[in-house]
Amino acid sequence: MLAHSVFFALHDSSPAAIESFLAAGRRDLDGHPGVVFFAIGTLNPDLKRPVNDRDFDVGLHVVFESRASHDAYQVDPRHLRFLEETKPNWKRARVFDVDL
Repeated sequence: MLAHSVFFALHDSSPAAIESFLAAGRRDLDGHPGVVFFAIGTLNPDLKRPVNDRDFDVGLHVVFESRASHDAYQVDPRHLRFLEETKPNWKRARVFDVDL
């Protein structure tokens, strides 16, 4: 399996902008072939330990059954639509891909 996690810092981090971002993620990034787990959510405001990285607004986690599933997702039209619609609001995106 392959875990694909992306942490987004947004230019506009207002509640409305974050909700719009989450809705686009749920619409376009969930339900792809080979997805074992999908979650998208916001920074937990209460966890402020020194080891917590808090430089993001939205976290995305997708676990794929294989590298091939991940690669197909990357070029899928729904994923590309998400990128096109949300990228103007990205201040920063950090991607972490992990073999499980």
